[in-house]
Amino acid sequence: MIATSYLLGVSTRRVDKLVEQLGIKHISKSQVSQMAKVLDEQVEAFRTRALDSGPYTFVWLDALNQKVREGGRIINVHVLVATGVNADGRREILGMDVTSAEDGAGWLAFLRGLVARGLSGVQLVISDCHAGLVAAIGATLAGAAWQGVAVTTCATC
Repeated sequence: MIATSYLLGVSTRRVDKLVEQLGIKHISKSQVSQMAKVLDEQVEAFRTRALDSGPYTFVWLDALNQKVREGGRIINVHVLVATGVNADGRREILGMDVTSAEDGAGWLAFLRGLVARGLSGVQLVISDCHAGLVAAIGATLAGAAWQGVAVTTCATC
């Protein structure tokens, strides 16, 4: 519950009130901060882990639009997500990154990071027809086929 509250941007004062409802008398700001620090470390370890379960024959790429609180205001961000099928035939989240714009430069940096972490053996990439994304796929995953997913606003898929 504390981790979820942290991810949702709930203040430490409100977290203290929430845990009181669960029967815990008090949780200090430093305890919440320490838990958040551990969570941040776990997320960073996941995001930077070696991709050594390959080859990843099939890879799906997509971006999710999210609203987040930053500096006291709500802004739109794009969460870039890569999912692959590993050597055991299981789907695996390969990576995710948050960017302020879903553009070719963001996709290129994201895919280069995946390749540097060990993404290999990709034969087919499935994504929408975002021009910057398609160009980034061609630049980083040479030899992989690309299949566009039909989106109502995409004339090229």
